[in-house]
Amino acid sequence: MKIGEVGLLTNDVPRLAAFYKQLLEIENDSNDETHQFIITEETTLTIYNDGTEKNNQNQNICLAFTVDDIEKEYEKVLAMGVKIIEGPTKRPWGAINMSFYDPDNNMIFFRSFPKNS
Repeated sequence: MKIGEVGLLTNDVPRLAAFYKQLLEIENDSNDETHQFIITEETTLTIYNDGTEKNNQNQNICLAFTVDDIEKEYEKVLAMGVKIIEGPTKRPWGAINMSFYDPDNNMIFFRSFPKNS
């Protein structure tokens, strides 16, 4: 079994979708106000407004992305003006992680696994 889709429910699909398109450097050619596919390969990431009001206090979910160059990605999210939770930090198991919030306060982790020298 594989996870088929991760969906982010939001009150503002265009705003949140624009954030993820910029963050992930993806263009989906959609400005739909109700539903947008952001990633369509492997596990799908969708942004969706189901018509109910959201409180944007998402304390039980996070998204984690593996990146090649964590410093480059850190500079990109700083330039986007996002709220940083923790800058790039090496973990005891060798990964380098950073965390920040998207515009709806979903927690996002970027992680890299540096190759051993």
